[in-house]
This record gives sequence, C-alpha cells and structure tokens, in this order.
Amino acid sequence: MDYLQLPESITEKSTPGGQILAESKQRSSSDNINSPQTSDNTCIPKDFSCIYNKDLLPALSGEDTTKDFFQELVNILLSYVCKSFRRSSKVLDFHHPHQLREGLEGFSLELPDQPENLEQLLVDCRDTLKYGVKTGHPRFFNQLSSGLDVIGLAGEWLTSTANTNMFTYEVSPVFILMEEVLLRKMQEIVGWSEEEGDGVFCPGGTMSNLYSVLLARYHFFPEVKTKGMTALPRLILFTSAHSHYSVKKSAAVLGIGSENVVVVKCNDRGKMIPAELESSIITAKDQGCVPFYVNATAGTTVYGAFDPLNAIADICESHGLWLHVDAAWGGGLLMSKRHRVKLQGIERAWSVTWNPHKMMGAPLQCSAILVKKRGLLKDCNQMCAEYLFQTDKHYDTSYDTGDKTIQCGRHVDVFKLWLMWKAKGSEGFGSQVNKCLENAEHLFDKLKQRPDFELVFKSKPEHSNVCFWYIPPSLRNMPPGPERNRRLHEVAPKIKAKMMEQGMAMIGYQPLGDKVNFFRCVFSNPATQTEDVDYLLEEIASLGHDMQNASGLRPICESGLRPLYESDCGSD
Repeated sequence: MDYLQLPESITEKSTPGGQILAESKQRSSSDNINSPQTSDNTCIPKDFSCIYNKDLLPALSGEDTTKDFFQELVNILLSYVCKSFRRSSKVLDFHHPHQLREGLEGFSLELPDQPENLEQLLVDCRDTLKYGVKTGHPRFFNQLSSGLDVIGLAGEWLTSTANTNMFTYEVSPVFILMEEVLLRKMQEIVGWSEEEGDGVFCPGGTMSNLYSVLLARYHFFPEVKTKGMTALPRLILFTSAHSHYSVKKSAAVLGIGSENVVVVKCNDRGKMIPAELESSIITAKDQGCVPFYVNATAGTTVYGAFDPLNAIADICESHGLWLHVDAAWGGGLLMSKRHRVKLQGIERAWSVTWNPHKMMGAPLQCSAILVKKRGLLKDCNQMCAEYLFQTDKHYDTSYDTGDKTIQCGRHVDVFKLWLMWKAKGSEGFGSQVNKCLENAEHLFDKLKQRPDFELVFKSKPEHSNVCFWYIPPSLRNMPPGPERNRRLHEVAPKIKAKMMEQGMAMIGYQPLGDKVNFFRCVFSNPATQTEDVDYLLEEIASLGHDMQNASGLRPICESGLRPLYESDCGSD
C-alpha cells in the first residue's frame, strides 16, 4: 500500500444550523482493503453515520465494526504522518484562540449531552490534527523536542493499547523489566559502574530535576521526611544564570524557597564560571547558610552551552555538595562518539536528568532521573501503601517500583524508547545526533556569510542551538545603541507572526539578559536536511524584507520618527 499517496479520507461541510455532514472521498481500492467493492473494483466507502460508540467492542458482534473504525482512523493518522514529512505541506494552519473556540468550518470544541456518531468522531479526529502543529515537519525548529519517529509512534500506540501502570510488577511485568534494562544502559553510558545507579522515568525534565533536589535534601537531612523544613537550617542551592527555570521551581515546590537559589554568573558563551560558584558557596557559608546542592547544565535551553563539569565536580567534592547534571537537552550527545566529550565529567554527578524525547527523538514524554546511590529513591519516597505494596507477594517485590516515585500511577514511557533502541541500536542514535549537529554547523556557516543576519555569539555552536538576529535594511547602517536595540527587539516577533500565519516554517525567539529578541533555531529532527536550513533563512529574509515599504524607507509618523514597519504608524 502506497501511503505516501493516501488522500484525506473524510470531508465535511457545514449546514446552516452548524451541523457537520461528513462524507467519504473517493479512494483507490488499495486504500480501502476492508471496504466492499463493486463489479468494477471501485470501493464503497464505509458509512459510519449510523454507527455509535455502543456498537464497538465490547458490544456483542462489535469486532468487525471496531476493525472498520480503526482502519478508517489509521487512514487518517497515516495521512497526517505522511503530510508531516512533505515539505509542500504546512507546519501549521494557524488560527487565533477565539476562532477555534467559536468553531471553524463546523469544528466545535463544545461537548454534547447526546452521543454523536462515529462519522462525526472521525471528522473531529481529522480536524484536531488539521488545526494542530506538525512538530514532525522538517521545517519545525521551534522546540527542543521535534521529529516524528515511526517506530517510537508504534511503541506509543502499543503502550496506549496495553493501558497499564508502572507501579507494580504484577500489572506491568514486561514494562518494569524493560525500564530496568534501559536505565542500566543509560547509567552505563553516563559512566557509572554496574554496582551503582538507580533511576526512574518521569513526566519530563522539570520533574526529573525536582527529584534531584528532593533526593539531595533527603540524603543530607533524612529527618525532613517526617519533621519537615522546620527541623532544617537555611538550605542554599546553586545553579547557573542560563540554567532551566525548573531548578527555582523545585526549590519553591519543596519549601526551600526560590530566594535560596543562588544564580551563578556565566561567561559570554553561557557557561557557569567555576570561580563564581566557589565564591558563592563561601559567601553562603559565611552568612550562616548551609549549601547542599549544585545544578550544572549540559546543554542550556537557549545557547546550548555545556557547563565545565569536571571543574564544578571538583568544587562540589571540596565542599561536600550534591552535584546534579541537568542533561535534559544535552544528554543525547552521550550517544555520539564524536560529541560525548562535551559532557566529560558527567560520571562524577550524583544525579543526572536525561530526556530521550529531545535529541534522541522519542515521542513525548520520555525523561529519566538517574541516581548514583542505589536505594536512595526508595528510602526518600517510600510510604508502604499496603493495598499496593504487600510484602507477602509470591514474586520478588523489589521489582515493584511505585514506592520509589512521588507519583502513584505512572505512565509507561519506556516501551517506545526500548523499541527505538532495538530499531536503531546505539550507533543509530549516534548518527542521528551527529546529523542534527551538522545541520547546526551548516546554519552557522551560512549566517557568517550573510550581511542581513548577525550571530548572537561568534563561536561555533556546541550543541544544535544557533542564535541569531535578522537585520532589516533600515537597521544595517544604524550605529549600535538603545534606539537600534529598541527597533531590533521588534523584528523577530513580527517575522514570527507572519511565519505562523503563512505556516510553512516555525522557529522560536526570545530575549536573554541584555540581548534583545533573537531567533533560536534548534535541530533535533532527523528528517531535517540542509535544504530546510537554507529555506528557513530565505523565509526569514523574505518576510523581514517584505515588511519594509516599496522604496525601502520607513514612512515618517506624526511623531517625526521613522518606525521600523509601516504598521507602526498609529495613534499610540
């Protein structure tokens, strides 16, 4: 079956009353293997307009109907997957929130009192995908997690079909063992010995980082579990100015307080300065506080910078502090023989956050907290709920992982990654990482050659993050200063808005410190090629240039100033 040619399987039209009437488009016989055929071998589309949820399994004789429904749904999903890889398709069909809330082309978010037929549900499925963002598109550069891995997607489908829970071996025997195997593999790659290491998969890097602070506090002050923060001195933790905000959030959630997070200065490239860390620790001690934890970042969110892990580890060992490495973004580089040197020293960490749903391309969500001290997770979190964790079970209850976690119920995040690892092997992941960083180097080289773009920093990117400004013609000869910065700050948001409205590419932007809004392009999608990188630059340049008036001069407003864009002339 040639799914690359698969058309949309359902179309709809709105009646004056707003009700959707769905009808199937004509399809080739190869696309309808379960549909009845006429004498000339054309397919008769399945009619779901009189079929309802009650007619599906577990209804008696519901197997065939369920099969037909699933086949139609798979057709919709396959069409979406194929479109996600086509460069001629849009990354998104953008609409403002009020437009979606009010209903578009019959698509309604409102919930009915009476059941709707399966035809309507299929239309809703298709429209939900239609108005969403194709994060697997080769020209989606907006987030650290992108791409659409077919094997990972198959794993997610199987996981949802199994619909089980990761808290005990008795309800999730295979997945529990898979998680143990995967965590040991990841610990080995980090550089820990077979005798040490523990971990668990959690709902994202923020939760993984929270676990690290929780465990560090319990390690030094186990009484906090029963007596709370009132029994502890004033604790201080340290993180870099370019680290993820989840470190401060963790301190707030755990009752330590965000004001007790010391933000350590970074150099121009976004790396923590070890001397500043040492000085901050000494200052905290002199003030009567108790430092206990340092977060080092391997792959910062914006710059993609790697903190000097060995130098930070030396300081932590000298002062007896817990070293956590947030490698949510950079952990994937451990899979590359070429790039893993950038995480040298990570084996000295007491805990590590690693998100395979980022650089390794696993479907969201897939994040692990790895802990060097075995048993600490259970000691810290164990509550011995007798209705789940009975001690007299007939199997080895050490495989019941629920008491190691903050959660009770836990989604199966492991299978899709396990299946992807089987499909690619460690070497396949390494090649995937290398390709993403090659795309970043290509973009960096292109930017250096163009007068209409300016790099945020001149050095070669360490990760796949590339940060830059587009400089419109009206600003290219303008001297540096507050006025230029003010106008440059407006460029990226307006280009991004136009880009989203056109829908053919998507990239993020942000300010950072004293730097006004700049674009941040990140690569984690193996489908992205250098042609997509080149397209992005031309798209930005075209949208930026089109914002100028025909003569290339900015019109004069009543204020006497020439605004960056014609639309800026207004009553404000």
